[in-house]
Amino acid sequence: MFGIGLPELMVIMLVAVVVFGPERLPDLARQAGRFVRQVRNLAQSAQNQLREELGPEYADLKLTDLDPRVAIRRHILEALDEEPDRPSAERARDALGPEERPPYDVEAT
Repeated sequence: MFGIGLPELMVIMLVAVVVFGPERLPDLARQAGRFVRQVRNLAQSAQNQLREELGPEYADLKLTDLDPRVAIRRHILEALDEEPDRPSAERARDALGPEERPPYDVEAT
C-alpha cells in the first residue's frame, strides 16, 4: 500500500491522534472513506463512458492499457515471443545484407 509498512502506519496514526484528537478522528476517517469512494466511482464512470464512446471492439479496455510504458512493454514482449529459438543477434544479422555492417555512430559512444 503506497510503500508504507506497519511501523510507518503506526507513526501516521499516532500523529493523527495527537493533531486531530481522538474525538475528531472517526469523523475524519468517515470523510476520507467518502472521498475515496467518490474518486473510485468517478474513475469507473469515466472508464465506462470511454468504452461506450469507442464502441464494442474496445469493450475490454482498461485505463492501464493507455499507459505508454505498458503498450511498449507489451509490444516488446510480443516481438520477443515471435522467434524464441533464435538469438536476437542472429535475427539482427539476418536483417542486414550478407556484406552489410550495422550502422556505427562515433558521437554516441
